[in-house]
Amino acid sequence: MKRFDRLEQIRRLDPERDFLEIHRLTTTFEFPWDYTRALELALYRTYAVPSIGRLLALTAELTERTQKRYDDTALLLDSVVEHGFTSEAGRTAIRRINQMHRSYDISNDDMRYVLCTFVVVPKRWIDAYGWRRLSRHEMAAAAAYYRTLGQHLGIREVPGSYEEFAQCLDDYEEVHFGWDRGARGVSDATLDLMASWYPSPLAPLLRNATLALLDEPLLRAFRYQQPGAITRSVVRGAVRLRGRAVRLLPPRRSPHYARQNREIKGYPEGYEVAELGSFPVPGVRGCPVPRRPAQS
Repeated sequence: MKRFDRLEQIRRLDPERDFLEIHRLTTTFEFPWDYTRALELALYRTYAVPSIGRLLALTAELTERTQKRYDDTALLLDSVVEHGFTSEAGRTAIRRINQMHRSYDISNDDMRYVLCTFVVVPKRWIDAYGWRRLSRHEMAAAAAYYRTLGQHLGIREVPGSYEEFAQCLDDYEEVHFGWDRGARGVSDATLDLMASWYPSPLAPLLRNATLALLDEPLLRAFRYQQPGAITRSVVRGAVRLRGRAVRLLPPRRSPHYARQNREIKGYPEGYEVAELGSFPVPGVRGCPVPRRPAQS
């Protein structure tokens, strides 16, 4: 198999009918590392919307149980990619996601925005740092895949095309990105988690490197100091260089799923999809998190 043979295979498929197969080929064969990094950034990006970041802070899921929340989110989302929407594992994963979301007061607008990040952020990341750009087929398939996921999650008014997803994301961020103290705490906990995957002396360097990959609206929303131009250039150049090196490698022969990632730490003995995630507080009906005014 040659380097671009799988892309030719993707182009022979119908992105509306075969979206799951195309998305699986793209995420597990062509860009498994890039999709992992991009989905991390996608979820991280949502913290900058105060209504999302504040709720995550109040639940403490991402500040006190950061590794578990990371593991469970990755494994639940990837169960659908690996097994499909109609499989037992896929249906169980979607059921668990719905059970968790319905335990809290989350607006449809926020849910739709999070869904948009899953479509748009990977495309923008791969175009900047991947070994090739995403094709139109892959963009259309990703939009169809997440449109289907959104329907299963009960999200209303889901965008149709990639361009509509991107417009929805950009418009929402322009209006809603802003400072919240709780969201900053969630951001700090996430950065600390990512640094913990490597030897501790490297933690400050890794934190700065991560900040160098963030765009100005994100840095401004969290009130982080802007990394220097040299730091940004070196870090982003290194990630681009990795993509160019991957381009020279032979194509992957077997799929790589999120459950195989070294960053997944919490289940060395395996896991049951039905047991992933958080569960409603016993004796509490409705949202267990009290409504609070925005923090300044």
